Amino acid sequence: MKRHLIGAIAATTALTSLSPLPASAEDVTLTYTMWDGNQAPVYRQCADKFEAANPGIKIKISQDAWDNYWTTLTTSFVSGTAPDVFVNHLSRFPEFLTNGVMVDLSERIAADQVDMNAYLPGLAEVWNKDGQQWGMPKDWDTIALVYNKKMIADAGIKEEDLKNLDWNPKDGGSLEKLLAHLTLDQNGKRGDEPGFDKSKVAVYGWATDRTDGYGQTQWSFLAVSNGFKPIDKAWGTQYGYDSPALAETLTWQRDLALKKGFALSQEQTGKLNATAIFAAGKAAIVPDGSWNIGTYRDASKMEIGFAPVPKGPEGRRSMFNGLADSIWSGSQHQDEAWKWVKYLSGSECQTIVGKAGVVFPARPEGVTAAEEAHKAKNLDVSAFVMLATPETTFPFPISDYASEISTVLTTAVENVLLDKGDPATLLKDANDQVNGMF
Repeated sequence: MKRHLIGAIAATTALTSLSPLPASAEDVTLTYTMWDGNQAPVYRQCADKFEAANPGIKIKISQDAWDNYWTTLTTSFVSGTAPDVFVNHLSRFPEFLTNGVMVDLSERIAADQVDMNAYLPGLAEVWNKDGQQWGMPKDWDTIALVYNKKMIADAGIKEEDLKNLDWNPKDGGSLEKLLAHLTLDQNGKRGDEPGFDKSKVAVYGWATDRTDGYGQTQWSFLAVSNGFKPIDKAWGTQYGYDSPALAETLTWQRDLALKKGFALSQEQTGKLNATAIFAAGKAAIVPDGSWNIGTYRDASKMEIGFAPVPKGPEGRRSMFNGLADSIWSGSQHQDEAWKWVKYLSGSECQTIVGKAGVVFPARPEGVTAAEEAHKAKNLDVSAFVMLATPETTFPFPISDYASEISTVLTTAVENVLLDKGDPATLLKDANDQVNGMF
């Protein structure tokens, strides 16, 4: 996940133990920090349960925004004031590993006989390097299409048809035909009708967040379904951004906006996120991550639905990102912190989180609870769940030099989408620069 989420929470956390600890005058207070404000009250429920079973440990929860979260966390590592436990993202994992700010959990996992197969396949593995485990699985996300039900109906389209969309970079497949028909200019002309004015669009068929170098919600699902492979392997040394499949995909997306007017351009999107664009009624369909289900549900005044990403030449694909809880290497309470992290990744807490419907937890029982919670609110979220398999997902690319690589790739992809050069040349130059780092 580019997991640019809605808010941040810093939570002081406590350990769990199989048997309650005796209360004392020297109670331990664990700090636990995360960025999603929607999850703060849910993890407070977990913390209350944990504290009741461990009277010697207290939990404190606080919140900060996504960008501020990482700035504050990095600063706190340097100043020695970091939280005992923090929510970790794969995009930061290499940097944190290099800087030695995380605790290897392997020995504790073995000592407590924690079943690492209790999570959805792939979620624990991505946080393991050379046999050392640096985080416990927390949740996961995939990408689906969020659509405005009224706009779909007004266009004479059946919702069922959205489940069978296909895409290719040559003519855009049935996806592009749909987006053209959903686009409306200020005179009420649709994008596939004579007289459509692409310079005066009132409602776009398609909008995304502004892109970055990985395109989790913006383009990765299309590119990989077209044969693109971001990196040779986890912790690999060869990125594949010189792939013709990627150049074709980004060219199609560029033209969808700049030449055809069916999508918001990168320049038009600016700093707006897809949720705001959609909630304002400016786009009929946006691809987005499962972490934003609740945001769309609560922020949108219209009825919404979710459809699977379209089938590309190589089938349906979605990036599969999973967050983890990690322990700060400078914590004075690492044993207690481990108990808390173990509890966070355990069945009880993950089921609590699932019932709240804010994310899909890492454990299957938590996923089932989340699906039922959304169903109770008349939301079918199967479009996200159906893709959470090893066959249909691909991992967030992990390697050394992550920060530097992200900057290079983001610049290249942005330049392609802004039509600032030949796509194949821009991407090859960036890829050469990235691979040269190794």
